[in-house]
Amino acid sequence: MDFWVSIGSTYSYLTVMRIAEAAGAAGVAVTWRPFNVRAIMVEQNNIPFKDKPVKTAYMWRDMERRAAVHGLDLRVPAPYPLPDLPFANAVAVLGMREGWGEDYIRETYRRWFVGGERPGEAPNLPDSLAALGLDPEETQARARAPEIEAALAAETEEAKAAGVFGSPSFVVAGELFWGDDRLEAALDWASGRHPALS
Repeated sequence: MDFWVSIGSTYSYLTVMRIAEAAGAAGVAVTWRPFNVRAIMVEQNNIPFKDKPVKTAYMWRDMERRAAVHGLDLRVPAPYPLPDLPFANAVAVLGMREGWGEDYIRETYRRWFVGGERPGEAPNLPDSLAALGLDPEETQARARAPEIEAALAAETEEAKAAGVFGSPSFVVAGELFWGDDRLEAALDWASGRHPALS
């Protein structure tokens, strides 16, 4: 199952912090696919919370309820939106290539939703990298390479081609599931236990 995740998506915090355990319990292998959700949303003129205080207030409360269900620590409102969303995801793309991407995404989300630190900038970004034993300055320099910028753009185009329009999204053999509340349905589909498959 492909897990399309974009640092900057609020609800993705809930998925990022629980997908490994849920997928393990379901016996499903997951490939994390960081991408730039903002590029897709701007293209679709889909700006979900900007200048929408009532909807934004609902989002924070809904996240509190869902975090409680899953036993996750959460302090909201968290800083939002994120100016450096693309770079935070470029670092994630580099991390996926080098084997530390999942840990970086989890750490960055933890610092965002528990520590109140914006992803993609200090102190979140360098401290997240340091927590993984990486050199923050050197790693950030490598993440700014044209090759990584191109790789993030390519992943974003691949997400779009798969029908992804938001984060978190899950794709199983061409079947798209969107939203943290669809994680279990996606895992059921991937493991052949979804009722629609019978």
